[in-house]
Amino acid sequence: MAVTGCSQCIKYMLFFLNFIFWLAGGVILGVALWLRHDSQTSNLLMLQFEGNQAPGTFHISVYVLIAIGAVMMFVGFLGCYGAIQESQCLLGTFFTCLVILFACEVAAGIWSFINRDTISTELINFYDSAYIKAVDPVDTTSRQAASKVLEVFHDTLECCGKGDDNQLFTAVQSSLCPKKTLPVDPLISQSCHTKLRDLFTEKLHIIGLAALVIAVIMVFEMIFTMVLCCAIRNAPLLKMGASNDKPLKCPLCYEECREQVTLACAHSFCRACIRELWSGSQTGPYYCPECRYECQHLPDYTDGASTSTATSNTRTFIN
Repeated sequence: MAVTGCSQCIKYMLFFLNFIFWLAGGVILGVALWLRHDSQTSNLLMLQFEGNQAPGTFHISVYVLIAIGAVMMFVGFLGCYGAIQESQCLLGTFFTCLVILFACEVAAGIWSFINRDTISTELINFYDSAYIKAVDPVDTTSRQAASKVLEVFHDTLECCGKGDDNQLFTAVQSSLCPKKTLPVDPLISQSCHTKLRDLFTEKLHIIGLAALVIAVIMVFEMIFTMVLCCAIRNAPLLKMGASNDKPLKCPLCYEECREQVTLACAHSFCRACIRELWSGSQTGPYYCPECRYECQHLPDYTDGASTSTATSNTRTFIN
C-alpha cells in the first residue's frame, strides 16, 4: 500500500540516506584496503627481527574495518530496497541491523580511544629493540639483521634515529640513514619516534571522522525507519478515514458509493455492486476487483441496505 504526503517524503529521504550509507560502506571498505596495502604501514608491519614479527594490532583493526565496510554495504542495500518496496519486514530487519552496527561502532570507538597509542608504542618498542642491536660495535649476524630493519624504518618514514642519539649511532649513521642529507632543517623532526606517532595519529583521525559522519547518518536512518514503518502500517486506516472527507466513487459503477463497503485493502465499493460481483459463488474465494486481495467473509447484504438511489454514509468493513 503506497504511503502519501509527508510519509512519502520520509520514504525517499530514507532511500537517499541509505544510498549515502551504502556509499559510506564502500568508502570504509576502500580506506581499509588502502590502509592494508599502504606502502608505509605495510613495509613496517611486515618486518621481522630475531624471529619476532612486528606488532599486528594495526592489521587486526584494518581487517575489522574491511568487515564493517562490507556489512554496511549489505545493510544499506537492504534499507534502500525495503524503503522502495515499503516492506515492514525488510525495514524491521534493517532497523535491527542498524542498532547492532551502531552498538558495535560505539564499542569500537571507545576501544580505539582507550588504545589510541598502542599501535605506535608497540612499533616504537620494536624499533628500539632493533636500534640497540644495530649500534652494537661488535659485528654479528644479529647486528646486520637489525641494521636492515632500521633501514626500512628510515627509508619509509624519512627519519633517522630516536632524536637523542649517542656516539655509537653517530658512528654508523651514514650506513643506516643513506637518504639523510645535510644541512637538515632544524624545525623538522628527524626522530623516528615522532614520525611513528604522527603516522598512526593521522590515520586514526581519518577513521574517526568517517565513523562520526556514519554515526550521525545511522541515527537519522533509525528515526526515519520507525516513522516509515508506522506510516506503512497505518496507510489502510488513513485511506479509510480520508473517505469521510469527500464522496468516494465506486470503481465498478463509477458513481458515488451507495451503502459503502470497504475491504481490508482499503478499496471501497457500492454494496449492490460488490454483491453482484460476488454473487456467483457462495463459498468463495472473494477477491477485491482492484488489487485481488482475498477477503475471508462476504459483506452483510441486508444490514443497513437501502433500495433508494440516495447515497448512504453507512460503511461496512470486510476482512
